[in-house]
Amino acid sequence: MKYEVYRDINTTKDYSEFDFISVGKNGTIHKRIVFEPMQMKGIYSVALLDVDKNGSIRDDTIGNNGDRDKILASVAYTVEIYLGKYPERWVYFRGNTSGKTRLYRMAVGLNIDELVLKFDIYAEQVDGIVPFQKNVPLLGILGRKKI
Repeated sequence: MKYEVYRDINTTKDYSEFDFISVGKNGTIHKRIVFEPMQMKGIYSVALLDVDKNGSIRDDTIGNNGDRDKILASVAYTVEIYLGKYPERWVYFRGNTSGKTRLYRMAVGLNIDELVLKFDIYAEQVDGIVPFQKNVPLLGILGRKKI
C-alpha cells in the first residue's frame, strides 16, 4: 500500500500476534493484531485490538489518534507477513461494527489495484462469497496470497 506503516512491530514465533504502538495526537496506544482459526478449516480471522495498561485487550475502542491510515497499512503489512509464512491459509476480517466494516471495505477498495497483485480478495455478502468489488456493501473480506 502507498501509506506509511509502523515498522517497529513485535510478533510471536508462530505469527499469530503482532504488537505495535500507535503514536498520534492522543499519545501512544498499544495495538495488537491477532490471527485466530475460524470454524472452517484453513480460514483465520484477523482482529485489530487495543491493549490497555493492565494488559487487557479490547476491540470496542476508537483511538482517534490521527494515524488511521498508518494503522490500516500496518494491518495489511502484517497480513502479508502472515500469509508469507502460511500461504495456504485464508484470512477473514470485518469490523465489530458496520462502520468499521465499511472503513475496511473502503481501504481495500482504494488500494485494490495494488492489493490484487499480491492477493486473491473476496467479499462475504448475504448470499455468499463473491469477488471483491469497490463500493459494494459486504459483511466481511476474505483473502489469500496469490499462488
